[in-house]
Amino acid sequence: MSRNHSAIGVQKSHKYKITVILVLVFMVVLSFLISVAMGAYKISVKEVLQAIFIDQEGLSRNIIWKIRVPRTLIAGIVGVCLSLSGGILQGVMRNPLASPNIIGVSSGAGLAASITLVLFPNYAYLLTPAAFIGAFATTLFIYMLSWKDGINPLRMILSGIAISSLIGAIINTILIFYPDRVQNTLGFTIGSLAAKSWIHFRLMWPYALAGFILTLIMAKKINILMLGDEIASSLGLNIERVRMILIIISSLLAASAVSVVGMLGFVGLVVPHITRLIIGSDYRYLFPASALLGASLMMICDTIARTVVEPIELPVGIIMAIIGAPFFLYLLRGGLKNRARG
Repeated sequence: MSRNHSAIGVQKSHKYKITVILVLVFMVVLSFLISVAMGAYKISVKEVLQAIFIDQEGLSRNIIWKIRVPRTLIAGIVGVCLSLSGGILQGVMRNPLASPNIIGVSSGAGLAASITLVLFPNYAYLLTPAAFIGAFATTLFIYMLSWKDGINPLRMILSGIAISSLIGAIINTILIFYPDRVQNTLGFTIGSLAAKSWIHFRLMWPYALAGFILTLIMAKKINILMLGDEIASSLGLNIERVRMILIIISSLLAASAVSVVGMLGFVGLVVPHITRLIIGSDYRYLFPASALLGASLMMICDTIARTVVEPIELPVGIIMAIIGAPFFLYLLRGGLKNRARG
């Protein structure tokens, strides 16, 4: 009887998680429609659907298809990439404060992207691969600095802050020596979706898709990794190889986002935590739920950035900082202690 009751409990838990994921899918669709409809030129949701699926020409069609749809899709993909990257880093490093911008992954990607834009503008098509190399090298370096008979969370945070500061100084030095090219790089220091188009979408989606698929494939591995090194080893998991693969995937995801929108903060920190509270710590569900929530959050934040002080457009990084900074302080003051007690 108890076994049947336990099986029913597991089944309900599974149904609950699937329901949450379906709700998040609906949120993504709704956020997409709201983002495309809102702007200086207001368009109803009905007109949006008509312009996308029926109309072949007209003002609304041009505004929606050439400007708003690619920008909104990019916002969604960026949310997916940073959320998954943060979720992977928090699992691999067993650090609830791990995220691409705090650990320094985004800074490494931003440095490589800035060097490419400023020093080698003719090779802009290599932006994402260059950002990936920068992100991976930075993550690996911080991982090595933090290792001493295992990962030390405090050492990792301090190493990430130090490396990020150093990289920030290097980026500023590049801007000082090449002031005529500063405009191309300012967006990377804040995080902006301004003037993003189908060109940028085509630049990032293959890398983002590859990272997303690899993340889902590795979900079971990271679940085993979270049991602890001894248990994971006893189950036949090659711990260091799995960690390295996950770090590579996280770097690829962060680089995909940073290469297009810049060093956008807090997405990789906030979204995995919120998702974990809603759906639990099973990465088979946590990863897809985080991707969906990250996409929805980024699209909504970009909509706010475009409309809150019309006709001026704010960088989306400012909106994310307003949301993410209080959440970060909550983690530092109370959230981490409560999680430790739990």
